[in-house]
Amino acid sequence: MPVLLTRKIADFPIGNIPLSLHHAGLPDRWTIAGNAWIEETDFSRTESDAVLIDGEGVVLAWRGDGPKVVAEKSFLIRHSWDLLRANEQYLSSLNESDIEGDVHAQAVIDGFVRIGEGTRILSGVVIEGNVVIGKNCKIGPNCYLRGNTSIGDGCHVGNAVEIKNSILLSKTNVGHLSYVGDSILGERVNFGAGTVTSNLRHDGKNHRTMVDGSLMDTGRRKFGTIVGDDVHTGIQTAIYPGRKLFPGTSTRPGAVVADDLTTSE
Repeated sequence: MPVLLTRKIADFPIGNIPLSLHHAGLPDRWTIAGNAWIEETDFSRTESDAVLIDGEGVVLAWRGDGPKVVAEKSFLIRHSWDLLRANEQYLSSLNESDIEGDVHAQAVIDGFVRIGEGTRILSGVVIEGNVVIGKNCKIGPNCYLRGNTSIGDGCHVGNAVEIKNSILLSKTNVGHLSYVGDSILGERVNFGAGTVTSNLRHDGKNHRTMVDGSLMDTGRRKFGTIVGDDVHTGIQTAIYPGRKLFPGTSTRPGAVVADDLTTSE
């Protein structure tokens, strides 16, 4: 996974909170597998001592050597699309807003949001769905954030940009006239004007992506791109669904990314 080449999975932010810290509030004496996403509701179905497993029998968490209990919502993070799934679960659970930044009177918010200190939401911005935005960001004017989207600190999402159900890590810029859907963008990424991610197959089937030289079914009908840290795209870049851009790569203006990009064009 390009976004995990430059950080540990425990440090990857889900809703702008490192994965490891999501586990801090779980019941006492449970041991959590290092790459597991745990929903606390699964513990209500366990005995005082139990082993929480997924549908394939893989251990997610345990306390003592009690009976095995199959998780309903918890799962092991094996692939990049599992990070999107964890982000979706976390953000969909938000039930109140916390706004510390400045929201323009002509911005529209429909859903629960968390907006960090120093962030400016400019005029014409529409936020639809549960969205988390970090500190010192500039959002807008006239952009559309929807789905379960999280945006890190120091990001810029500019004019006529649409971000849907995605994760943007800190100091990333999607300046203007771009679309990012069902995707993950690492730190310090810059999308040139008009960069578009595709996230839907024409036949409506699940997306497949290359993993260790073989095509793997992601189980997702909507899946965009996974972009590592420090990637820059040229203007009017188009990215096929399920493609990965590795850290430090770049594209030329008008590029079409039809295969995983491991070196700059």
